Amino acid sequence: MKAFLAACFSLALSLPAAAGVTIDAFKTEAGLTVWHVEENSIPFVALELRFRGGASLDPDGKRGVTNLMTALIEEGAGALDARGFAKARDGLAASFSYAVYDDTLTVSAKFLTENRTEALELLRLSLTEPRFDDDAIERVRAQVISGIRSDEKDPTSLAGKAFNQRLYGSHPYGSDRSGTVESVAALTRADIRAAFEAAVAQDRLYISVVGDISRAELGPALDKLLAGLPQTGAPLPAKAAPVFDGSTLVIPFETPQSVAMFGQPGIAFDHPDYFAAYLLSVVLGGGGFESRLMQEVREKRGLTYGVYASLVGKDGADVWVGSVQSANNRIREAIAVIRAEWAHLAEKGVTAQELQDAKTYLTGAYPLRFDGNGPIANILVGMQMQGMGTDYIATRNDRVNAVTLEQINRVARERLKPELLSFTVVGQPEGL
Repeated sequence: MKAFLAACFSLALSLPAAAGVTIDAFKTEAGLTVWHVEENSIPFVALELRFRGGASLDPDGKRGVTNLMTALIEEGAGALDARGFAKARDGLAASFSYAVYDDTLTVSAKFLTENRTEALELLRLSLTEPRFDDDAIERVRAQVISGIRSDEKDPTSLAGKAFNQRLYGSHPYGSDRSGTVESVAALTRADIRAAFEAAVAQDRLYISVVGDISRAELGPALDKLLAGLPQTGAPLPAKAAPVFDGSTLVIPFETPQSVAMFGQPGIAFDHPDYFAAYLLSVVLGGGGFESRLMQEVREKRGLTYGVYASLVGKDGADVWVGSVQSANNRIREAIAVIRAEWAHLAEKGVTAQELQDAKTYLTGAYPLRFDGNGPIANILVGMQMQGMGTDYIATRNDRVNAVTLEQINRVARERLKPELLSFTVVGQPEGL
């Protein structure tokens, strides 16, 4: 059975993107909104559930509780303890995964058509009757604390945490979603149960399903799967107000290479200039070896193995962030080059060839993302959360190609803010 499921996963990955994706958006009898793509070529279904809120729902003083709770969902449910749940899942050749991010808690499930009823019932137990047994809590808590302690020795992790704390302050984005050793150690079973009830609720749920199941079969199956969820969860957090002051903050850490995180304000996805900014981001630091930053920092000067900058959209903030690593005696020069290129692009803009190359890169890479039921389901649920229409897949490349040289260079002048570009450096940088 496991070998058969693996073969189905492999076949799913080989489905041709050129065949197109036809989305059927509908409401179930219970009122759940679903985006569905029926694909009957193999007897396999991918289901994505996404709950808005994620780790940002952590109460004050309980940082890391949503992360710990999420890791415990599959550690037993209903009458099954952790081992019994894992045995039942593996016996069905099903795959369940649960993860938490700053703004979302995600549940991914893959199962064979022949085991669909049993797999969905097991998934239902995990979403409505998680056990949170004491032995599982202590085992997973120890794993989380071990990861936190490991991160405390990693300059890249330290740089990311320090950069976020500087940007977002007391907002949940400003601290690591795993929590601290102290905060995680203090969490109780009651805290974990409360976090589950706060995060896993119907009022923040998005659903996509891709595979061998019809609309007539899917609606009742989802209503049964999710009927036990509470109608409402905890209030969503307020918007963040990221602070960029244009300065460089150094955090001493004994390491031969310094790690720098940098950024400035970004742009919302629903802004009319978003696609121009997206293309600009590719030219600046998101287009691999051909980006301006890679050319100037790595290829011409050999200051780093890699440097990037990209737009990042969160529910509570939109930012433009990047990262670079360099030897302690060269990081100052790397930062100076990045600042100079940021200012140069703001003043001079991009060339017609750079714009065309960025369009070719983005439009060519996009269809490759639709390489199986699971990836498609993941894309569809993300589209829902961003407020896209079901026609976005068909129109996305047209929106990219519609950006003109005049528009992208106006956006470069208006949106690139070298005076606000802020750096946080962890290491022993010379001259900073």
